[in-house]
Amino acid sequence: MKSIAFRIAAVTLLMTGACSVHAQTAQPINVVTTAVPFLRISPDARAGGMGDLSIATNPDASSSYFNLGKVPFNESPHGINVTYTPWLKRLVNDVYLASLAGYHKLDENQAISASLRYFSLGSIQFTDNYGNPLQSFNPREFGIDVGYSRKLGEKTGFGVGLKYIYSNLAGGSVGGNTYKAGTSVAGDLGIYHNGQNEVGQGWSFGAALTNLGAKISYTDNADQKDFIPANLGIGTTYTSVLDESNKITFGLDINKLLVPTPPALGDSAGLVAYRQKSVVSSWFSSFGDAPGGFSEELKEFQISTGAEYWYANQFALRGGYFYENKTKGNRRYFTAGVGIKYNVFGLNFSYLIPTGSGINQNPLANTLRFSLVFDLNGENATNGGQ
Repeated sequence: MKSIAFRIAAVTLLMTGACSVHAQTAQPINVVTTAVPFLRISPDARAGGMGDLSIATNPDASSSYFNLGKVPFNESPHGINVTYTPWLKRLVNDVYLASLAGYHKLDENQAISASLRYFSLGSIQFTDNYGNPLQSFNPREFGIDVGYSRKLGEKTGFGVGLKYIYSNLAGGSVGGNTYKAGTSVAGDLGIYHNGQNEVGQGWSFGAALTNLGAKISYTDNADQKDFIPANLGIGTTYTSVLDESNKITFGLDINKLLVPTPPALGDSAGLVAYRQKSVVSSWFSSFGDAPGGFSEELKEFQISTGAEYWYANQFALRGGYFYENKTKGNRRYFTAGVGIKYNVFGLNFSYLIPTGSGINQNPLANTLRFSLVFDLNGENATNGGQ
């Protein structure tokens, strides 16, 4: 078993990108970090195959993760998505993210949805300052979501959701310090406009506010509370129908954490203000609080671009690229994926191809992840997202 220092540092820091920077860069490194960063891991292999493109893609059973406004545009009345994502597979074999999502259409205009994300950090052996074993523990986190979505017209949909977050990283007393499980409640909002014509060709647009919720704490100290990864995402896709059997979609997503930028190193007054900043005010101030000004704010935007090709609505090929500035995490990678759909059953695979080496690689580098999709009325479904 790995030590707690290795396991938690490797998993948590790599998820936020704090370890994925070039030490030799001349630019100051100031990564925006949060608690429970697993909420920003793409929990679906289809999106994972397109560089995490997801906000305005054709709806499917995993839409509630990314944009609740898409859910009522699913063709089938019910759908379920199950995904397994190994994590740090090159280093450990028991760290993973498992997720389950589903929806049910109440009628042609309304739908409800629910999802579960469970992140396991594997088994950790706690030790004292001298390396003597204390106890072992399995740190774990999960998020449970429920949502309601409704069409506002023939082309536009809107959705709202509520989320419960649980994070237990230490499991009690460790080394004389007492830690508790952290909990929080958050909300999601999403809007989606489907501009495709009757054959499925055209532009679609989406925007989503996710993880809008209270800070989380692992101690009884009121000053030691961490922001959760509140996020604003906007996206667009264009689908071109080549003929009856072939169509291709291109898209772009832009994401920005609605979390304060840490102050410059050595700014003690700024650090106090950072810790005391309220959640709601941070959502708005996050667009203008970077120590480096507007130029640094622009570096905090993450970009996903991807494409998806469908043949006969049964076989899909996907590719994408994810970009993050080197001073804000330096996560940059290509992705590839395939999808197979037959009647009520679908299977998606994705593979992450890192652009760096060593510590600059993503924790999912060279990892194959997969999703099972159950379209409970698959014989009537026609959209490419299934």
